[in-house]
Amino acid sequence: MSIWTRITSAIASLAAGEGLAAVFEKLRSPPERTVGFTIAVIALSAKMAKADGLVTRDEVSAFREVFAIAPEDEAGAAKVFNLARQDVAGFEEYATRIAGLFGEEKQTLCDLMEGLFHIAIADGTYHPNEDAFLRRVSEIFGMDGPCFDDLRARFVPEAKCSPYRVLGVPPDMPLADIRKTYRQLVRDSHPDVMIARGVPEEAIQLSQRRLAEINRAWDEISARETA
Repeated sequence: MSIWTRITSAIASLAAGEGLAAVFEKLRSPPERTVGFTIAVIALSAKMAKADGLVTRDEVSAFREVFAIAPEDEAGAAKVFNLARQDVAGFEEYATRIAGLFGEEKQTLCDLMEGLFHIAIADGTYHPNEDAFLRRVSEIFGMDGPCFDDLRARFVPEAKCSPYRVLGVPPDMPLADIRKTYRQLVRDSHPDVMIARGVPEEAIQLSQRRLAEINRAWDEISARETA
């Protein structure tokens, strides 16, 4: 059974008049948290699309890059996106429900934020309203300011991004300790680890960009330190 079929089943209660945000309450336990993760990215993407006023083809394409969607499942994915756009619930309610769904699993929430950033910059423009939207979502998720800024620096072209920020380490940290952090980040970004914490297989593409950035940062730092 594809995840889109499971999502359709999860939101069947909408026919009874429940809001989409209420669906998250039913998706707290594995393996249904993968459904919750997927609905979360779709729903917040739909809300974010209103931030800059339009949904471009690039943003739609970026959504497809985050999630592998088979042709037969496109209708189901579009249904969830449209439900979220039409739902009267605001994005802050969605974000609050999502934060409650994943509790203290901050890395899963970081995975979700990466997907949103990927979609936000897909059209080549990072709109100020998108920045305000994502910053507020990160606050609701319990991410502190520096954590959000580091994540933003990895995605937004005009944001200054040092290799140390990518790895989340201070420039004066000993190289041996930076290496340990780097290796832990690589382990945390492994597809099997991401699936274990609730990221669906259909969204493992998220790990590819992260690993590329992590490896690039480590290569740059190690080259500087050993020069």
